[in-house]
Amino acid sequence: MSRHTRKYQCKKSTLLEYHEIIECIMAALDAKIPYMAGHSKRVSDMAEILCGLLGLNRSETRMIHIAAHLHDVGKMGIDDAILNKEGKLDEQEWKMMKTHPQIDANILDKSHLLAPFNKIVLHHHERFDGKGYIYGLKGKEIPLGSRIIRICDVYDAMTSIRPYHTGKSMDETMNYIRSHAGILFDESLVQLFSIIIQRKKEI
Repeated sequence: MSRHTRKYQCKKSTLLEYHEIIECIMAALDAKIPYMAGHSKRVSDMAEILCGLLGLNRSETRMIHIAAHLHDVGKMGIDDAILNKEGKLDEQEWKMMKTHPQIDANILDKSHLLAPFNKIVLHHHERFDGKGYIYGLKGKEIPLGSRIIRICDVYDAMTSIRPYHTGKSMDETMNYIRSHAGILFDESLVQLFSIIIQRKKEI
């Protein structure tokens, strides 16, 4: 049994350890990319709610929640000029940007506490139609946690102000997500995610 198999559980007794490590990592990421401050927390919070609607158990929910916190750590390995560029990335810049999930996984693999999350993080940019990256996984081949993070990540990115776009409204963003159900996103998750956003609008 490999060390990764032995450790592939997020134990309650170490939850504080995970969050202490995450806070340190996220502080470094926020210092590098200030406009992304709070993004990972918002994504992880939505992912946790979506897990609840799916009826996942506490252990599965905790795994996905923590993986969502860590999904963008690989952007620390991307050049600042690419991360802060206003407007569309060129072909070479986009090629570099698409390496960040692999950088994510490589970073997490350095820690026995964080290595169990690298598979979920590695695949969070796969598309449901198989045209995503890095491995072009399709449908249910994509880990459930990755599919959950994908939809939460896109929603928060689209509704936030970034150097390359102004934030879109909740309705505009949900129209985009619904129109790409079964293409970018797992259609069953889109239906549940719509419930989360409707609740947010009613607050």
